[in-house]
Amino acid sequence: TSTFKQYTNSRGFKLHFCRKSDPESKGKVENVVQYVKKNFLYNRLFNDVDTLNTQANAWLHRTANSLPHNYTKKTPESEYFIEMSYLKPFIPLIIENKEIKMHHVRKTNTIAWKSNFYTLPMGTYQGPETRVIIKEKDNTIEIYNLKEELICLHQLSSQTGQTIANTNHKRDTSISLEEMMSHTCACFTNQELALQYLQEIRDRHTRYTRDHLQTILKTLSNFKKQDADNTLEFCLKNELFNGNEFCEVLHVLLAEPKSERIKSIKLLDKNNLEKANQIPQTSNINDYQNIINQLN
Repeated sequence: TSTFKQYTNSRGFKLHFCRKSDPESKGKVENVVQYVKKNFLYNRLFNDVDTLNTQANAWLHRTANSLPHNYTKKTPESEYFIEMSYLKPFIPLIIENKEIKMHHVRKTNTIAWKSNFYTLPMGTYQGPETRVIIKEKDNTIEIYNLKEELICLHQLSSQTGQTIANTNHKRDTSISLEEMMSHTCACFTNQELALQYLQEIRDRHTRYTRDHLQTILKTLSNFKKQDADNTLEFCLKNELFNGNEFCEVLHVLLAEPKSERIKSIKLLDKNNLEKANQIPQTSNINDYQNIINQLN
C-alpha cells in the first residue's frame, strides 16, 4: 500500500476511494469483472494462455468495445478516441519505498526485531514515546535515532528468542568519565581521599573504570555519607580497589549483629506444660510380623 501511494504521487493521480458497501460506485468496477466472466469466459474451453488472450482480443473488438451501452447509447471504442487526447504517455518509473518505520524502545533499552531482542546503549530509553529507526543491510541491522544518526550496529541472529547484547551498552556514556568521578566523590565527606581511591580504581581497571564507578554510584544513592566514609576507610586500609567489593563491604558493615537477629524462643503456656511430657503411642513390631506370617 505504501509503495502504491508513492507511485500515485509520482504519477500525479487524483485518487477517489469508494465507500464500503456502495453499489453505485463500487459496482461500476465489479460489474465489469462479472461482465467478462459471464459473457466471455462462460462455457469457453481453455486450451492455453496464448489462445485465450487471442480470443479475448477478438471478443473485445467485436463485442465489449463495439456494442453500445444500454444507458449512454455510446460505445467504449468511440469514447476511447475522445479521451485519447487527454491521456499521458506511459513512462516506466522505479519506485523505492522510502517509508520510515519507527520501532518502540523498551524500558530495558532493547528493541524487538524478527523474534529476537537487541540491546541499545544505556540511556536510549527516554520514556514511552522513545522510537528508533532500523535498517537491515546484508546480515547486519543498523539502529538510528529519529534524526537518522547511527546509534549502534548488531549482527543479525538466525535464532529466535535470543537477546543479542553488546557489553558496552550497559555503561552510561551520557556523561564523561571525569564528571562521573566528580559525582562519585560528592557522595563522601573527604572528597580528596575519595578521589585518591577512585583514581586507584582507574589505574587498575582502566578499561572498566566506568562500570566500577557506576556500581558505586548506584549503591551509595541509598546510603548516608557516614556509611560511605566508613566503607571508604575500610577499603583503603585493606586495599580493596573494586566497585563490587566496595558495595559488599558497605552492606557487611551495616549488617546487624548476629545476636540481634536471633529470634527469642517463646516457651509453652504453663497450663499446657504437661503436654510437653506426653509420649506418643508407638506400634508393636510383633503385630506386623504376625500379619505377614498369616499371609504366608
